[in-house]
Amino acid sequence: MLVLLAGIFVVHIATVIMLFVSTIANVWMVGSSSSGAVSAGLWLLCNRTCEQLPVSSHDESSLKAVQAFMILSIIFSVIALVMFIVQLFTLEKGKRFYITGAIMLVCWMCILIGVSIYTARFTDKVLLSTSSHHGYCFILAWICFCFSFIIGILYLVLRKK
Repeated sequence: MLVLLAGIFVVHIATVIMLFVSTIANVWMVGSSSSGAVSAGLWLLCNRTCEQLPVSSHDESSLKAVQAFMILSIIFSVIALVMFIVQLFTLEKGKRFYITGAIMLVCWMCILIGVSIYTARFTDKVLLSTSSHHGYCFILAWICFCFSFIIGILYLVLRKK
C-alpha cells in the first residue's frame, strides 16, 4: 500500500510540473517561415524574438478562457496535492480520499475545457507560418488530462490502510 501511495504521489507531482510547463512555455503550435521556426503559445508568439500573441477580437475571449482554465487546472492540482498530504496524516484508517479525488477531477475538467477550446479555435493558426503542427506543450496538456483523470479516480477508490 505504501508503494501505491508513493507512486500516486510521484505521478501527481509529475502532473503538476507538466501543467506548469505546458501553461508557461510558448510551444503549443509550431510552424516554419522564411526567417526560421515560429512557435505560438498561450501568451506569446516567438519567431526570433517573442512578442505579445496577436489575436483577433473574435478569438480574444477564447484565448482568455484557455488561459484561465489552464491556470485553474494548476491551482486545483496543487490544492489536491496539498489535500492529499493533509489527508494522509489526518484521515482515519479505512477512510477514502474523497476530497482529494473530487478536487483532482475538477482539475481534469478544467484541462479538458481549456485544451478543447484551444483545439477548436487555434489549431493551425500560427501567424507568419507556412506549415504548422502541435508543439510539445499541447501534447503535455493532453497527457496531464489523462493523468489527472486516472489520479482522481484512484484517489476516490483508494482507502487509507
